[in-house]
Amino acid sequence: MSNHPVVVAITGASGAPYAVRLLESLAEARRAVQLIVSSHGLRLLDTEMGIGSVGALRERVGGARWDSSITVFDDADRGAAPASGSALSDGMVICPCSMGTLSAISVGASRSLVERAADVALKERRKLILVPRETPLSAVHLENMLRLTHAGAIIMPAAPGFYHRPQSIDDLIDFVVARVLDHLGVPHTLVARWGGGQGGGGGAESEQ
Repeated sequence: MSNHPVVVAITGASGAPYAVRLLESLAEARRAVQLIVSSHGLRLLDTEMGIGSVGALRERVGGARWDSSITVFDDADRGAAPASGSALSDGMVICPCSMGTLSAISVGASRSLVERAADVALKERRKLILVPRETPLSAVHLENMLRLTHAGAIIMPAAPGFYHRPQSIDDLIDFVVARVLDHLGVPHTLVARWGGGQGGGGGAESEQ
């Protein structure tokens, strides 16, 4: 397993439970994380989960696991490690990713550490996974997503499936987080994998 960190950013799109579960899963897998929370991302955590500070987020993830895995960077610090291509990483995930953030990245704005770190991931040809949660999507949104896909990003909407017969909201959250972990190459047991046969599975969405 690589010793390089994964950069994780939380921005202001709805979907805080996905971000928290992703951090929990990466910490459980003992993966180093460089975490950036935008001001809107912090407000989102408070609004959707009652997590009003980075300290409260640490307690939710688990203090000991957090301290051994997660390093926090200020979104205003564009001189921090994730802003440099010479600082190696195993890629970046923005979860959830607001449409404003997605738009800024698509034009290389780099106004914040989140945006600059994403720009670095693209220019260094590292994995960049964006997890938007917006509906409906305008032509502007779709064009920005296409531009980023052409640039090498992975657009992974927070769109859980139902073929695994989820019994709770946590099951739906785990479905999305599992797909992110798969693309990061991080082992997990969040969801059962498709093995064919009756009862639904991973190939269902491609069927006619």
